[in-house]
Amino acid sequence: MNRIILMGRLTRDPEIRYSQDGRQMAIARYSLAVDKRVQREDGVTTDFFNIVAFDRRAEFAEKYLRKGTKILLCGHVQTGSYNNRDGVKIPFFEVVVDEQEFAESKNASSQADRTQSRTQQSGYPVDQNGFMQIPDDIADELAFD
Repeated sequence: MNRIILMGRLTRDPEIRYSQDGRQMAIARYSLAVDKRVQREDGVTTDFFNIVAFDRRAEFAEKYLRKGTKILLCGHVQTGSYNNRDGVKIPFFEVVVDEQEFAESKNASSQADRTQSRTQQSGYPVDQNGFMQIPDDIADELAFD
């Protein structure tokens, strides 16, 4: 049995292309970041999967999925290889989507986006209420007492 179930966030917007054969079929490719339950010894806490969706599932991805969207998907693993321009054989591993759905509400997703952008702007983590987590030892850097 070849079945995989993943829940994670898109690392980029889906890239959409259409097949050139008689029936134009949508093909979506994106990457999914999936958190590990346990941190590895080398500190890695996330796995990244290359995802490909066809036809209606690709059209869904094009219309609704964006970088940062948390989704749950079921699919199957596809492996293979190709020769690059230099003639070197390159193996690949990707997950082909059979089913996909949102893993959180739109409000939760937009809250996560706002929190992430605030963290990036300030450099300090932001709690769920939008307040910055300022370190205790920052008093020395303040211009006022």
